[in-house]
Amino acid sequence: MKQLWYGGPIYTMEKEHERAEAVLVEHGKINAVGNREELRRIADECIDLKGAAMYPGFVDSHLHLLFQGEKLVRLDLSSAKSSDEMIQLVKDAAKQTPDDQWLFGEGWNENNFQDQQIPTIEELDEIRSIPIVLTRVCHHAILVNTAALNAANIKEDTISPAGGEIGRDENGKLNGLLYDLASNLVTDRIPREGKQYQQYLENILNLSIDELLSKGLTGGHSEDMSYFGHFSNPFSAFKKAIGEKRHFRVNLLRHHVVFEEMMNENLNYDEPFIEPGAMKIFADGALGGSTAALLEPYHDNPNSKGLLIHTDQELEQLVKTARKYSEAVAVHIIGDAAAEQVLNAIEKYPVAQGKRDRLIHCCVLNEELIERMSHLPIVCDLQPAFVPSDFPWVINRLGEKRLEYAYAWKKLINKKIICAAGTDAPIEDIDPLASIYAAVARKKPNDQHDGYLPQEKLSRYEAIRAYTYGSAQAICKEDIRGLIKAGYDADFTIFDRDLFAGTPEDMLKAKVIKTVVAGRTVFERK
Repeated sequence: MKQLWYGGPIYTMEKEHERAEAVLVEHGKINAVGNREELRRIADECIDLKGAAMYPGFVDSHLHLLFQGEKLVRLDLSSAKSSDEMIQLVKDAAKQTPDDQWLFGEGWNENNFQDQQIPTIEELDEIRSIPIVLTRVCHHAILVNTAALNAANIKEDTISPAGGEIGRDENGKLNGLLYDLASNLVTDRIPREGKQYQQYLENILNLSIDELLSKGLTGGHSEDMSYFGHFSNPFSAFKKAIGEKRHFRVNLLRHHVVFEEMMNENLNYDEPFIEPGAMKIFADGALGGSTAALLEPYHDNPNSKGLLIHTDQELEQLVKTARKYSEAVAVHIIGDAAAEQVLNAIEKYPVAQGKRDRLIHCCVLNEELIERMSHLPIVCDLQPAFVPSDFPWVINRLGEKRLEYAYAWKKLINKKIICAAGTDAPIEDIDPLASIYAAVARKKPNDQHDGYLPQEKLSRYEAIRAYTYGSAQAICKEDIRGLIKAGYDADFTIFDRDLFAGTPEDMLKAKVIKTVVAGRTVFERK
């Protein structure tokens, strides 16, 4: 059946301001783009947009779909404005949590606390003697009680693992904080097997996808394969939730811990809805917990330069393993020291022809690093919402001297470096409009200033294109996705208003009318 879409601004995103009059869809592909009356003659069905604005399908270029699902069912700590308020939320949740179950919370951020104080392990111990695990907003630190430490057999004399740190107070006593790979000592003890657990994963994945579709997202590049027991657990959940029965496009990044095993299994990914992605590697931590690896010490902690997860030799070996399978790497880099380490490795071991490596986050760079990046087949996976989330506290963490190349999205685009946009959900709000606003305004809505580092603002076209064409480029699918063009996948995001009209704040008022994947309407606002 040939389906004709018309009646509103249709942005092709191939060129700035370029609009089409009508789009003809057949068998999940765009058959033609052109004159409405000419295409109407061969259409079997006509769909009037009634003034709504159509764009190529928005795709989140970096997120964690299962963690996003868990965020929807776990205790939400993101609203806490003080240490006391966070403790009260945990106390209330403990009353509703059975004594034989661990209590999980998500999203605390001491930078939003009036007192800037993190709750103590003693306060958590007073609440319950069953494990409590509270994940920081960045997912690079957790706060736990003594029961959780005991479950992981962490004692006063336990040595921090490579790539992680066991937190201690000024007297050397365990304080319940675990950073980066040290958190695995606890999280690896969480029960993650059996049919009940697999059903749980499928349920939270469906919740997550429902939310994404309602926000206009037709797909996402997700990293979930190494956190939920054997990789077959999350992989099975994706296979059951996505496919011909439910259209959504996911590109699965594969953590280096499970990468070779997944490669050797010769898995069926059910393309084009579930696709294999690059090898995921973490090079460093996060600025919030001061574990991002910097070339110079932290301004507010001159004794620390953060944390590299791998030695140079270990990182090179991981890149070599990916290259053995002609695969790209997708590397988490927050600090400039991590960026330098990764560039050294991928310059030494180039990616296969037709592939692109992905540098995720890229929050702190310098002129030399950006110049090196501009000569490589890479994509920068950016999270624009990090700007209003991290400023102004990050200024004190980095110091004024480094700000010129901090969150420098415009510099990257000006150097012709491919940029894709996402949220790292559940780290940031999954709503793409919030991220696009952050890229354009570089501040929280209604803040009365010109934005943090306003010279790095993106145009609306650049910001939206990073969510459409940029996300397609990230997985080398720009010849079939990311544009409204004949021969491309019929993936559309349709809003009730034109995102290019009005003020940046007006964009935030837009509502998703329909989300379309492969020509099928998968979300429709009632």
